[in-house]
Amino acid sequence: MGTVDVVVVGGGPTGCMLAGELALAGRSVVVVEKHAEASPLSRAFGTHARTLEVLDTRGLADELVATGTKAGSLSLWKSAGLDLTQLPSRFPFLLVTPQRNVDALLEKYARDHGAQIVRGAGVTGLEQLDDGVVVQAGDLVWKASYVVAADGAHSTVRRLTGTEFPGKTLLRSIMLADAYLAEPPDTVITVDAVKNSFAFLAPFGDGWFRIIAWDRRHEDDPAFRAEPALVRDILRRTMGTDFGMGETRWISQFRSDERQIGTYRSGRVFFAGDAAHVHSPAGGQGMNTGIQDAANLGWKLATVLDGADPAILDTYQAERHPVGKLVLRTSGATIRMMTLRSWPMRMLRNHALAALLRSRRFSGKAAGMFTGTGIRYRRASSEHTLVGTPAGEVALREGRLLEALRHGEFVLVAGREAGHVRAPMPVVHRTDDGPGLLVRPDGYVAWAGDVTSGDWAAVLGRWTAPARERRAP
Repeated sequence: MGTVDVVVVGGGPTGCMLAGELALAGRSVVVVEKHAEASPLSRAFGTHARTLEVLDTRGLADELVATGTKAGSLSLWKSAGLDLTQLPSRFPFLLVTPQRNVDALLEKYARDHGAQIVRGAGVTGLEQLDDGVVVQAGDLVWKASYVVAADGAHSTVRRLTGTEFPGKTLLRSIMLADAYLAEPPDTVITVDAVKNSFAFLAPFGDGWFRIIAWDRRHEDDPAFRAEPALVRDILRRTMGTDFGMGETRWISQFRSDERQIGTYRSGRVFFAGDAAHVHSPAGGQGMNTGIQDAANLGWKLATVLDGADPAILDTYQAERHPVGKLVLRTSGATIRMMTLRSWPMRMLRNHALAALLRSRRFSGKAAGMFTGTGIRYRRASSEHTLVGTPAGEVALREGRLLEALRHGEFVLVAGREAGHVRAPMPVVHRTDDGPGLLVRPDGYVAWAGDVTSGDWAAVLGRWTAPARERRAP
């Protein structure tokens, strides 16, 4: 039986991001993935601004951006979309790139920092002990301090721990296809919805597109099977053309559920990504939310393993469960808008809501919600209003803030007038009049104020192990 700090079950983007974070912090981690080979197919197609910011803190964003196409708007349906160009981010766009590019990038990130990835090993047993968890995958057995389930919507770990996954089915007959379009649209993202169908197109490059299509008439058909001819028919009826749809290299059907577990923790087992929450594909938030779950949990597990207060792990539930709930609400509301049946309601959707989305204030809030840049974690009333918000870009004397976070440590941002500041972490200095900041390894603000007061040190102490107990990477 091997011994390891953390076993991560699931080698997708959530699992590999989490493994990379733990390995970066010097912890031993094994990723157990049931599939023997990485899938060449892609379920997700878009990487949002906040996810790119998270990747930027590890030096990964620019490499991913180079693989895709930048969309300056997020289309919800034909007459309504969100302007992303005004996002307060270095990445004011939706990056359209196949998930396989994200998968490859994050698997390399995990391996490069020392994570072990075991493929072709499905988990068959899990036993929680007082001092750890025993995980079995066939003939392989590990004892870990913690286990993270990142094994998707049909999570084996969720079943083995007896964790319920309450919710309901939204749509039963959505089709996904990767097809070549000889006469492609002239927009980056193309979407429309009519009375009984909707269709969505996103480019993968070289004429290949991801198509998402749905027809109400197939919802209650037990014999329904996804076929290219059905996709073409839906495109013609929804968008007026099939865009010269030719070869289909992959097609599948899926059921869109809306589910979330009540707590993201069961003893020493944590849940992240689709193992914790599933929702409609509207807004492209699934993969992004999972990667952000991993960024939140990874450094917290590492600091507790280093000797910090185990209560820190409770903040994962407190911070990420509300985000998952918000994603369920927003994606669910969007898919319900796309599938409205009555003519008056569709007219209201197409005109009144579209007009509302043209309001810069409303559109800005909605864009922040869908892209993650507007997500903030709860703070105490006595804390600065910046606490719990993504730090984003701050004008510094020394490079960029997200670059300063690349070692996975806290970073202290001193005010422009502050002199030398002694701190057990990297210290950078602002060039503007903003406050001092204590920034967490995941890029969120843990404290804000005058660094010369030293108040940041008490906050740091609540989040980290005493210096004498920390284990250097």
